[in-house]
Amino acid sequence: MKGFVVRFEPEGKKLTAHSESTILDLAKEVGVGIRSECGGKGKCGKCRIIVEEQHNLSEVTEIERKHLTPQEIGRGYRLACMTTIRANSLVFIPSESRLSVRRMQIWGMEQPVKLDPNVRKVNLVLEKPTLQNPVADDLNILTHLEKVCGLQDLEWEYELVKNIPDTVRVGNWNLTVTLLNDRRVIDLEPGDTTSRSFGFAVDIGTSKIVGYLVDLNSGEVVGFGSLENPQIAFGEDILSRISYAEESPEKRRRLQVLAVEGINKIVQTACGEAGVSPSEIYELTIVGNTAMFSLFLGIQTKYLHLAPYVPGVKGPVVVKAQELGINANPRASVYALPNIAGYVGADAVGDVLATNIHEMQEMCLLVDVGTNGEVFVGNREDIVSCSCAAGPAFEGVHIQHGMKAVSGAIERVKIDPKTFEVKYVTIDEAKPVGICGSGIIDAVAEMFKCGIISERGKFNDLETARMIRVEGKPEFVIAWSEETAIGKNITVSLKDIEEVQLAKAAIHTGCAILMEKKAVAEEDIDKVFIAGAFGNYIDPESAKFLGLIPDVPTEKITFAGNTALAGAKMALLSREVRKTAQRLSRWIRYVELMAEPNFQREFVKSTVIPYRHLERYPSVKKYLEEKHR
Repeated sequence: MKGFVVRFEPEGKKLTAHSESTILDLAKEVGVGIRSECGGKGKCGKCRIIVEEQHNLSEVTEIERKHLTPQEIGRGYRLACMTTIRANSLVFIPSESRLSVRRMQIWGMEQPVKLDPNVRKVNLVLEKPTLQNPVADDLNILTHLEKVCGLQDLEWEYELVKNIPDTVRVGNWNLTVTLLNDRRVIDLEPGDTTSRSFGFAVDIGTSKIVGYLVDLNSGEVVGFGSLENPQIAFGEDILSRISYAEESPEKRRRLQVLAVEGINKIVQTACGEAGVSPSEIYELTIVGNTAMFSLFLGIQTKYLHLAPYVPGVKGPVVVKAQELGINANPRASVYALPNIAGYVGADAVGDVLATNIHEMQEMCLLVDVGTNGEVFVGNREDIVSCSCAAGPAFEGVHIQHGMKAVSGAIERVKIDPKTFEVKYVTIDEAKPVGICGSGIIDAVAEMFKCGIISERGKFNDLETARMIRVEGKPEFVIAWSEETAIGKNITVSLKDIEEVQLAKAAIHTGCAILMEKKAVAEEDIDKVFIAGAFGNYIDPESAKFLGLIPDVPTEKITFAGNTALAGAKMALLSREVRKTAQRLSRWIRYVELMAEPNFQREFVKSTVIPYRHLERYPSVKKYLEEKHR
């Protein structure tokens, strides 16, 4: 087939295609980001694009007709994942479909650690061999290391052995030895380079990859990098990616390569910021949920989503960076922290390490809110954990006007209980283009507080212009079309409310069942930690009114930030922390919610706003009583 040119605007990128391919596949090939939360299966309807030359495209599918109105189709709208191109075309990506750079939570609370990294550099001044003492170069180095550090029986990397003679002579018998775990020599450099020793801590999240460049001599962060997880192109949620990886070893390898490429990009960013060469990075620590852990390491994930949901590898896993293709010192080591079980992964171990709940006497509740949420209840005596499949609603998926936390996303909502007028705040104070997770939580909570919706999530009969009907179904207007950057009303529909109810019910059910396991009530909780990038932007009052978290006094709540990454950094700086991580992965008790006899009953009760038994939410009950007094 003769090649044809496809140009993507407003990016201005183009490529020559030689076979009929979907617009989404061509966009991936040329590096243009189009939202595709369902991984290109036509379920989310978020990959909307505009092509004027409709005769150059495949016929409109039934799936597209479900997501697009006849008027939109008439204006050239199509779904990128369902549409193939067969001739020269210009594809315009509207603002609501672009993969914008989201706001990311880089920092998180962490505990101070005694500096004892797995990597150390030792400067040696060797005695020159003579005819009377013709000592071999490697033995010369090892003898001095034993004198200076008391180390024996060290192993050599073969690549270093080949260059020992030149290295020691270039440095005029003054050289620096880099040791891994005091057992293996991984680098030799002429002169004294002991001040240049760095490590990299990485959190591979479902939606983003973030990392710290850390000075191993001081423990200080000297640079950081972040980006969208490139695997998003193959599904916003974990199960979509696992399904893709199952199709063939090549596809599993593709997801692994994407994760590695993402890490290399943030390494490059952080090193450029700090004036550090990647070759000066001698170790990386990695955390991620069990699926991300497995996909990054190329481990089979097929059985992770089949009962009894067992991970292939609990870990920890140690591998050379070079084997994975990570841009660091050629002999650098990668240490992937251990998982706990099921979908409670190494990132959750990082959460516990950073918050230190395993050392506390007080009863703690730790919730990492996200697509795959994790919950912990306990203290130094015992901790129980579970995974909550909240789904990607808090990332804007399955929400009609939902989006990630990018510029123009509505992130805060307040509704006047008398007039029902709406005040909102957008990221970067830009004109609204959609509503992100914190905004949709605010919106639904406010609608409940103001009596716009019932505890079941249904609209009440109200006289307000903001209650409109779209295709015969009621919706509440958050932002009028003339206020937005997309020229359409931004609304909350019944389906949106239902999606939020299901997502919050998943988290609440995890909290409720674990609290029951520990025989703990709301008043027994001394500290609540809300972790995760998304969790950091939640309004605690909205979270309680919605029933996302138990009704505890706000002063007991701590927003902990990216504790997963903070935990990875702690493990980078301390061998003792790694021992603790391994102990925690075995010690923390895991509860499989699906196996709990009261799971379904508790889940149904948790869909009610805030919860079926209002007595469990005294602050909400008090508000409602005062409102109706």
